[in-house]
Amino acid sequence: MEMKIKPARRVENIKEYYFSRKLKEVARLNAEGKDIVSLGIGGPDLPPAESVIDRLSDVARRPDVHSYQPTSGIPALREAYAKWYSRWYGVRLDAATEIQPLIGSKEGILTVNLAFLNPGDGVLVPNPGYPTYTSGSELVEAEIYRYDLTAETGWYPDFDALEKMPLDKIKLMWVNYPNMPTGVSATMELYERLVDFGRRHNIVIVNDNPYSFILHDKPMSILSVAGAKDIAIEMNSLSKSQNMAGWRMAMLASNKEFVGWVLKVKSNIDSGQFRPMMEAAVEALSCGQDWYDMINAVYSSRRKLAEKVMEALRCTFDSRQRGLFLWGKIPSGCGTSEEFADKVLYDARVFITPGTVFGSNGEGYVRISLCADEDKFKEALKRINSINI
Repeated sequence: MEMKIKPARRVENIKEYYFSRKLKEVARLNAEGKDIVSLGIGGPDLPPAESVIDRLSDVARRPDVHSYQPTSGIPALREAYAKWYSRWYGVRLDAATEIQPLIGSKEGILTVNLAFLNPGDGVLVPNPGYPTYTSGSELVEAEIYRYDLTAETGWYPDFDALEKMPLDKIKLMWVNYPNMPTGVSATMELYERLVDFGRRHNIVIVNDNPYSFILHDKPMSILSVAGAKDIAIEMNSLSKSQNMAGWRMAMLASNKEFVGWVLKVKSNIDSGQFRPMMEAAVEALSCGQDWYDMINAVYSSRRKLAEKVMEALRCTFDSRQRGLFLWGKIPSGCGTSEEFADKVLYDARVFITPGTVFGSNGEGYVRISLCADEDKFKEALKRINSINI
């Protein structure tokens, strides 16, 4: 019998997430005994602070914490996020009205799109950029306008080019600084220009900011720009800064009205987060400078090894990069980024990420994650040095 049922157009228009698909191949190679060294995924491999785990365990044993929780999060969590922003970013937020907890950044991206975009509305998506900005926009049937980030512009938006786009159609712009995949940090001037651009054209600017603590001396927030909350939303996460990726603890901050629109959507999708995890997140948000110094010492040591891996691959890179990754330009004559990454995978048994995963402007580049221990980096370096690049 011929199947006549078809999925919604939004399902037909998106592809399976690259890492979901590629990790199946890596798993198959491992099952064949290839013992792949993975330097591809940006998921922290270290645990959160011990006090955070203890808090989760202690609260989970209580009989009164296993019921549904408010979608807006417990007051203590919102207050902890507000104190975190005040302490580290110098940004004052009203805990009651200007903060919305999220079940991870991916959920936040889709929820923001649902709250702000109608089918056919325009959305600005960076190229290269986090693939979920594109897929999340496609799922709400928005019209995607890609704006270029290139080495020539320092991986910053070209504002002259932006001004020539059909801005009357565009309602929202995704930005991500510190940038993934390129590792470029924001400046206050960049944030000011983005806020001004959004204000003049009535475009909501959403800055995705999960990497601001990794190898950075001073975290920055777009919300530190005067008046930014009128037009900007910032998303943040404990996945990278507190090693809580699998916990799915994130948040967004903006003005009361924007946050209220997001809450309307979320309250019809989920029933809040597990209270013991929210209480553990409160503990994580209280971590002091010693915690960030400790995780950055680990990433700093790994970064030195990642640079050696890039050099062994004959890739060039900007040493000023920050965040959890290293972005490198592949040598000429080595084919496409995907061909180059596959050669490294099949010949050296090391998994790295081709830049085209993040958009067409990623062609000619590869990305290495710092989320592997030093022994794995040393093994990767040994294997790469044994093949002909």
